[in-house]
Amino acid sequence: MAIGLIGIFVSLALLITLAYRGVSIIIAAPIAALVAMITSGMPLLATYTDIFMPAMAGFVGSYFPIFLTGAIFGALMLFSGYATDLANTITRWLGPARAVFATVLTSALMTYGGISVFVAVFVMFPLARELFRVADIPRRLIPATIALGILTFTMTAIPGAPQVQNIIPGQFFQTSTFAAPALGIVGGTLVFLVGMFWLEFRKKQLMRAGESFNDITTLETKYGRGADLGLTADNAPNGHSNSEASSEATATTTATSAVKAPVTTRKEIDYGDEDLPVAATTTQAPLAPTNHFFPFIPLLLVFIVNFSATQLVLPNLDWSVLEDDAFGGITLSDRSATWAVILALLAAIISIVLLNIRRAKELWQAFVDGTKNSLQPIFNTASEVGYGAVIASLAAFTIVRDGIFGISSNALVTSAVSTSVISGVTGSASGGMTIALNAFGEDLRNMAVDQGISMEVMHRITSMASGGLDSMPHNGAVITLLMVCGLSHRESYKDVFMITLVIPALVTAALIGGILLIG
Repeated sequence: MAIGLIGIFVSLALLITLAYRGVSIIIAAPIAALVAMITSGMPLLATYTDIFMPAMAGFVGSYFPIFLTGAIFGALMLFSGYATDLANTITRWLGPARAVFATVLTSALMTYGGISVFVAVFVMFPLARELFRVADIPRRLIPATIALGILTFTMTAIPGAPQVQNIIPGQFFQTSTFAAPALGIVGGTLVFLVGMFWLEFRKKQLMRAGESFNDITTLETKYGRGADLGLTADNAPNGHSNSEASSEATATTTATSAVKAPVTTRKEIDYGDEDLPVAATTTQAPLAPTNHFFPFIPLLLVFIVNFSATQLVLPNLDWSVLEDDAFGGITLSDRSATWAVILALLAAIISIVLLNIRRAKELWQAFVDGTKNSLQPIFNTASEVGYGAVIASLAAFTIVRDGIFGISSNALVTSAVSTSVISGVTGSASGGMTIALNAFGEDLRNMAVDQGISMEVMHRITSMASGGLDSMPHNGAVITLLMVCGLSHRESYKDVFMITLVIPALVTAALIGGILLIG
């Protein structure tokens, strides 16, 4: 048993090391699992084919429609020019004097509206860079500012968020993406406010210390000021190891190929009352919106259709057909979260096509690229789930389980701790949460029922817990975000760490404490 336990920790260390070094998680996961199998005396081939692969296939079967529709939606937002125009419009309204708030708000609207993290990063970086240049805010804060909008409250806290981290708990707790709305709004608001406070505090602190936008960065020191350091849609990696940037936010690496040859233009932005004409570098999609209101329509539809399907449409339909053995005994509550988001994303996709009906043929490439680019992200996360299934099947894992459940007898605390720890190890919120719930989900449900804890509260706390420790240095979203911004971990990770790890974890802990106090 002791050797098996050591093997688990060696396996985890190997997984983290390989992921941090950029090895694809599709390769790293089975290699790390192999170490655990050998030290535990498990039959290698049987464990791989009958434990690892079924778990991996199960995740793909459950969530591929979300990844696919999300990837196509992201590609369409780019090809239609809607993503860039949306960002331009909001930043024009708010102006460079509110550069930090404008960047956070625009990023948040994109991801809450169903646009993937990866697409949002590529759209937001050139706009944030220009706003920060005009306001002379140190560049090192750009990654954390974008991260607050795309990797925190719109990913796990705000009710109705169409991100996979807000969908997965529904499969285990039979809840919808709108679970515990009051708790989610309070938690999301706290993360936003504390995050904004930190960013503004750091902005003033750095500027008082004499830092400015034009300070040379570590990478510029190494490669020269004129070097092209940031990633673009053309040179982006297809998928970095356990890339959260694609697999964690409706799972799409659409930007990699959605803009085949981006045209960088310099154009004047009218900042309204502030009257500060600024030359902004933006990456333009092949098409240009004919109306600046159009880009908001698909995002609004995602929310409206998701809410309507969850609260009004699906519950009022006859689902007696699900009693058929062919459906495996599922109920509406088992699938409502997934079905509602699929319908919402489909509605948004259709709206973009209809709004650009005269250019429908040009948009076809977005469907092709979105389909292609939905594959690697889901297999990244599914491989982590397969790895987790192998670890959970080992005899030594009972020691790990007993240790986690020994921390607290409360279901909320146990769920939050197990999800946070495993998400931190894997560097993946969705992968870590799925592994934790696959291993402990039934026990957590039973504990919650015995303690009178609502399944909706379990959903919200578990979702928020997944978005804390996942943001370790080897997290794919963190690595991609820093690469896009042309900055190093040394320069920017401290603020990303505070925004995406410390603040969400503290808010989640505070919410749990409040729930326990109120009872």
